[in-house]
Amino acid sequence: MSVSLGELAVRFGCELRGDPQARVERVATLANADAQALAFLANPRYRAQLAHTRAAAVVLDAAAAADCPTHVLVAANPYATYARIAAILHPEPPPVPGVHATALVAASARLDPSACVGAFASIGEHAVLGARCLVGPHCVLEQHVALGDDVRLVARVTLCRGVQVGARSVLHPGAVIGADGFGYAPERGTWLKVPQLGTVCVGADIEIGCNTTIDRGAIEDTVIEDGVKLDNLIQIGHNVRIGAHTAVAACSGVSGSTVIGKRCMIGGKVGIAGHLTIADDVVITAYSAVSHSITSAGVYSSTLPTEEARSWRRMVARFKRLGAYETRLRQVERTVGVKRRSPRPPDEETDDDE
Repeated sequence: MSVSLGELAVRFGCELRGDPQARVERVATLANADAQALAFLANPRYRAQLAHTRAAAVVLDAAAAADCPTHVLVAANPYATYARIAAILHPEPPPVPGVHATALVAASARLDPSACVGAFASIGEHAVLGARCLVGPHCVLEQHVALGDDVRLVARVTLCRGVQVGARSVLHPGAVIGADGFGYAPERGTWLKVPQLGTVCVGADIEIGCNTTIDRGAIEDTVIEDGVKLDNLIQIGHNVRIGAHTAVAACSGVSGSTVIGKRCMIGGKVGIAGHLTIADDVVITAYSAVSHSITSAGVYSSTLPTEEARSWRRMVARFKRLGAYETRLRQVERTVGVKRRSPRPPDEETDDDE
């Protein structure tokens, strides 16, 4: 596809500095773009590449425009504008309506005539597929699954009984939505399985990465609200609720019955304990362990940066001695008659505190 810069400027509200008749056919990086490609600059780390780019045009902000040797599309948010232009230049191929000969579709399932069901897919009883849905090869949809319009299940996606997926959502290979939650009741040294009777409700415009799992609710439903973005290899426990437009990076885990607010950003390998509440607009940096509720917006961290190994071992040794140091300090305070002015958190208090 070829699009003129003038058309892109009008469509996406950019200031064009250059020839409106110049055309671009694809996107590329600043370093590798050619005269038919459009590039972008959003990260200042790549500013040095701008002067040498051979791109037909570059999407950037006003502060960098003077340093660009080619046509410029000035945007308030260059990365978001680039994303919209890239979607125009590289559109997803529309699904080809029909059911592959090797697919199994239950007689009671209802498929829109424009839906596409790939090879070896399985569609269960009373499942519903909306307009232009794509069910890729080897996908499994159990009974009473419902897909909104334009949903794409790329391949090997499993949707267990009763799962609902909203319009325009994308589920990548290996995602499993609606498997039983980890619910067991202890009884005399053994574990008794608790029936998982809820399901999973996935909203509209959601993207779920490869091999991510979302457990069904124990009684009520697990809910993923509109616009949520989940990376690869994430575990979402039963009865979790994730607020609209929150993004979670790879290898994170959210324990059961936790409620995460809207517009949160959760870094990779974050672990969140169960039955917590995370406020709206919270950022949690990578590798953090969240063991208590977060009630105010802000940036939260709990992991030390990497240190040289010998230095780290010394730090760990000091951590282990902190309890002994505290005991000695409290003994000294008692001896000289000093009382604590800053009480410790309740979970750290002991009977010895005065």
